[in-house]
Amino acid sequence: MENVDHKPQPILRSRLDQIALIAALVIIAGFVLSPPWHPLDKADLIGSGICHRIPDHSIFLGGRQLPLCARCTGTYLGALVGFTMMWALRRQRAAEMPPAPVLILAVGFIVIMGVDGVNSYLSFFPNAPHLYTPHNWLRLTTGALNGLAMSIIVLPVFNLTLWKQSSPQRAISSLKELGLMLAVAAVIVYAVQLQIPALLYPVALLSVLSVLLMLTLVNSMIVMIIIRREAMAETWRDAVLPLTLGLVGTLAEITVLNLFRYLVVGL
Repeated sequence: MENVDHKPQPILRSRLDQIALIAALVIIAGFVLSPPWHPLDKADLIGSGICHRIPDHSIFLGGRQLPLCARCTGTYLGALVGFTMMWALRRQRAAEMPPAPVLILAVGFIVIMGVDGVNSYLSFFPNAPHLYTPHNWLRLTTGALNGLAMSIIVLPVFNLTLWKQSSPQRAISSLKELGLMLAVAAVIVYAVQLQIPALLYPVALLSVLSVLLMLTLVNSMIVMIIIRREAMAETWRDAVLPLTLGLVGTLAEITVLNLFRYLVVGL
């Protein structure tokens, strides 16, 4: 019987892959090393690329406005809770959607955030009818629900796109696991809305890191489809190139949106 030597495939399969990775790392280093250099100022730069940052709709900790508005802060902290807990539950490669009851609740969370967002938007117009008076704690809470829903939907789609052999596990397998996520998110939301000054750095930096994580996962899927590398990774080393290019795409989007914002409103 002939022995077949299954040698591992190289991470970078061509000279073009190597050039693309080096170029991507240079771009990322340029973003990190360019001004502003203060961590909170850099966080503000990232936040302003995806969020309106209206002061009245934002939370202040220690007298400083967070990089994201209350709703976006909740959304990305909620997403971070979801990703972290799925990782803790060993669902890193889970490629199956949650069961129907969990998925229905997740869609409901997104709808609730949408309703609160529309109600909040209508409050900009004095004579427009709205259901209730908007509050930042509501924006924060509904945002967190939306972020949790996004994480448990995005992760299995990402895993299905990335891995050659993804896991048949569900990202969230039961209402009990979802309830645990909700409990952790509730504690974080409560702590943030207390506006404790000591939480400024953790909340600001974790929320924008979650922005980079979420957008990088989505952009990496687009990259894999474009370069025809779907479902080919066997190890995390194989994911280096698409994830790095996904991060470059994210930084490019943030830069372009910030430039557009500056040209339109001068901020």
